[in-house]
Amino acid sequence: MAQSENQAHDWVLSAAHITKYFYEPAPFKVLNDISFSVKKGEFLALVGKSGCGKSTLLYVLSSMDTDYEGSLALNGEQITGRSQNYLAAFRNEHIGFVFQFHYLLPEFTALENVMIPALKLGKYTPAEIKERAYQKLGLLGLTDQAEKPSYKLSGGQQQRVAIARALINNPAIIMGDEPTGNLDSANTQNVFDIFKDLTRSYKQTIIAVTHDDEFARNSDRVIEMKDGVIIKS
Repeated sequence: MAQSENQAHDWVLSAAHITKYFYEPAPFKVLNDISFSVKKGEFLALVGKSGCGKSTLLYVLSSMDTDYEGSLALNGEQITGRSQNYLAAFRNEHIGFVFQFHYLLPEFTALENVMIPALKLGKYTPAEIKERAYQKLGLLGLTDQAEKPSYKLSGGQQQRVAIARALINNPAIIMGDEPTGNLDSANTQNVFDIFKDLTRSYKQTIIAVTHDDEFARNSDRVIEMKDGVIIKS
């Protein structure tokens, strides 16, 4: 019994019987009875052909989509059925996001972009947040770019700033939706190496949707989807 309890404490995310429908133009089951758990420090890739439901699943797991059947627990908390205000605050504190496009504010410096989620969270003073932001940028080799407006950075640098921003609140999970989709092969490898180091050195949990077979193949674990169901995990 004690062993199973300890194992339960290792789970950062646990999804049970997640089912979701789209209703337009006609009712369609896009996710069908999805159940799996993710351990702390695991680098998980979600793969499958376009339309298989992987991005829809990621948005359910992130709590941004609450219209589903089943239950979802994240970082020890049951989040199914929570209010939108609760979930917005929960996401900011416990989930970091890295998308295909970096979504940086172009007129803000790299440092200012990284600070935004922490300023919103309000757990630290502005001076502490600035120090933390410098630390995250340093982790990603961008200390010398901190004061540069983000529009002056290269595409690879911008995506690394986006990763630093995702890390600023020390989230339980980083969720990536095609995080290397807009990058060339060299920068794709760079982002992959960063993710791998975050899981190995800092026990950061990462879940990434990807079409990149090599990216997926070198992750810790691959969940493959087809027609709304998991066919390999």
